[in-house]
Amino acid sequence: MKKLIILALSLSTLSSCVIIRQGEVGVKRKLGKVDYKTVDQGPKFFNPFLTTIFKLPVNTINMEVQAPLPSREGLTISSDVSILYRIDRNEAPRIFDEIGLNYERTVILPVFRSAVADISAQFYAKDMHSGERTAIEEKIRERMMSVLAPRGFIIDNVLLKTIILPADLGRAIEEKLRAEQDAQRMEFTKQREVLEAERLLIQAEGEQKAKIARAEGSRRVVEIAAEGDATAILTRARAQAEANDLLTRSLTPNVLRNNQIEAFRELGLSPSSKVIITDGKTPLLGIPTN
Repeated sequence: MKKLIILALSLSTLSSCVIIRQGEVGVKRKLGKVDYKTVDQGPKFFNPFLTTIFKLPVNTINMEVQAPLPSREGLTISSDVSILYRIDRNEAPRIFDEIGLNYERTVILPVFRSAVADISAQFYAKDMHSGERTAIEEKIRERMMSVLAPRGFIIDNVLLKTIILPADLGRAIEEKLRAEQDAQRMEFTKQREVLEAERLLIQAEGEQKAKIARAEGSRRVVEIAAEGDATAILTRARAQAEANDLLTRSLTPNVLRNNQIEAFRELGLSPSSKVIITDGKTPLLGIPTN
C-alpha cells in the first residue's frame, strides 16, 4: 500500500512540470483565476491540483486565409491572403482571460474580413493586380491594427499573395496594359526625337557661333596688323621729321660757310680746269675748261 502511495505521489510530481520553450509564454491559472504575471521560458513546476499553466505563442504566426475581395466596380476578386501577426507577450494573460485560446477564429479572422471588405471596395479590380496592391495591403493592416492593438495583438503585415480576376476582366486589363505600354513607348520615342532635334539645334548654333568667332578673330587680326603698319609709318614719319628738324637746326651760317670753303677747296684740288663764277659767297657755275 505504501508503495502505491509513493508511486502516485511520484506520478503527480512528474505531471506538475511544464517546459516553456522559445517563442512561447506561459499563463498560469490558479483555482480558476488567471495570474496576469507571465511565466517565462524554462521548466516550471506547479501544483496540478490547484494550478494549470497554459502556453501561448508570442513569435510571428502566418495565418493563411482565402478571402473574396469586393472591388469598387462591384466585382468579386478571389485572393489568398497571409496575415502575419503576433501576441504582445505582456498582454498574453489578458488575451487568455478575455478571449481564450481560440483567438484566431474569435477575433483576428472577423476583424480581417471586415477590414478587407471595407478597404478593397475603395479600389478598382485592376488596382489589386498592379502597383496599388501594396497600398491596399497597408490600409488593411492599419485598419486591423486600430481594432486589434488595444486587444494585445500586433499585425506585422497583410499580404495579398494570389489575385484571381474574372476571365473577361483579366483580358480587358491585359489589353489596356498593352495599350498603355504602347503609348509609353511612343511617348518615349517622341521624347527621344525631340531631344535629338534639340541636340542638333544646339550643335548647329555652336558651329555658327564658332564660325562667327573665327571671322571676328580674323577681322581683329587684320585690324591689329593695319594698326601696326599705321603705327610704324607714323613712327618713321615722326623720326624723319625729327631728323630733318635736327638737321635744320644744325645748319648754322658758320656751318654753311665752312661747307662752301670745303667745296671751293675740293674744286681747286681737282685736276681738271674749271671756270667758277661766284659772287664771293656762293659758287654759281663750274664749267670744265678741258
